[in-house]
Amino acid sequence: MTAKAAPVEAGTRDRVLAAVGSLQPDLVRLSETIHANPELGWQEHQAAAWTAAYLEGHGFTVERGYLGFPTAIRAVFGNGSRRVGLMAEYDALPGLGHACGHNIITAVSCGAAAVLAEFAAERDLSVEVYGTPAEEGGGGKIELLKKGAFHGLDLAMMAHPSPVDSAEARPYAVAHNHIEYRGKSAHAAAYPDQGVNANDAFIVAQVALGLLRQQLPPGTRVHGIQTRGGEAPNAIPEKTEGRWYVRAESLAQLGELEKRVHRCFEAGAVASGCELSVTPESEPYSEFRTEQRALELYIRHAESLGRNFNAPPEQATMNRASTDMGNVSQVVPAIHPYIGLGCFPAANHQPEFAAHCVGGAANQAIHDGAAALALTALDFLA
Repeated sequence: MTAKAAPVEAGTRDRVLAAVGSLQPDLVRLSETIHANPELGWQEHQAAAWTAAYLEGHGFTVERGYLGFPTAIRAVFGNGSRRVGLMAEYDALPGLGHACGHNIITAVSCGAAAVLAEFAAERDLSVEVYGTPAEEGGGGKIELLKKGAFHGLDLAMMAHPSPVDSAEARPYAVAHNHIEYRGKSAHAAAYPDQGVNANDAFIVAQVALGLLRQQLPPGTRVHGIQTRGGEAPNAIPEKTEGRWYVRAESLAQLGELEKRVHRCFEAGAVASGCELSVTPESEPYSEFRTEQRALELYIRHAESLGRNFNAPPEQATMNRASTDMGNVSQVVPAIHPYIGLGCFPAANHQPEFAAHCVGGAANQAIHDGAAALALTALDFLA
């Protein structure tokens, strides 16, 4: 893709790069501090506070506990008629820490926002940063959307770390569900016939899901874990739990697929005699609607910084990962490019990837991501 709009003036580009360079030490410090102190979704109290403090230090007016969510923030600089929103994510993964690199996302967005603040008056900008909790399954942006966040933005942006650069987000729509079976405990040797085995229910459901996969449409995914399987080997398990994700190309396809998946869990209940409950952990994440002109501009500016988008397709699949930014993109123009750390086969949600989210490649990604997003906004909103 090649952008048709005229590039930003050379002087503007020089100002952006100079500003990013001066901000770089503090941005790296913010990223490394968040990385060293991982917090799970809805619990990102330190990360939200550090992000707020950074932005206040650059003249932003910060609203903590935004819209009633303790770990959400909104920071604003300027009162122009053109509104650009940068998304900061800072939740970590259970047991894996920042193996998705949300520390880098926060630093990139804060850096781009601080640069854009220098242009706010002359470009009639309102620069806004949203600290969005619980992207990893909690749907923080969806909850914020429901309370009015993001509406009216002329452009919403973020850049997500990945093994390689990949420009266009094409995430699956996804539903997150908590599964619970309730049976009846009994002594497994003396009175097994008095029990109702909740673990058997999960086994039957997983066998059914495994068989269903052969008939699933291309571009769909069903996966999950059992988080509770019983308490003792000599006691019939009376309660089992799990977390399961269903992914599809669109919310419409997701709705049909979920019906089939739920029947597999119902089969476990029928076969074992257990009671089943399926509880959504968040509202479904949507597919992504990309603002193509903004994406073309981002590609050009990223390439001018030495980035390339020529990685083999099998290395560039992080752009299929689901994100609640998809829901934002259904409401306002948005882009969600992926910025590479050059670390394939180490990939997101692996300990090895978490290790790459600090250090030289991560610091370069912060610099390039902040500069490319700032240049894209200036071009797009010109």
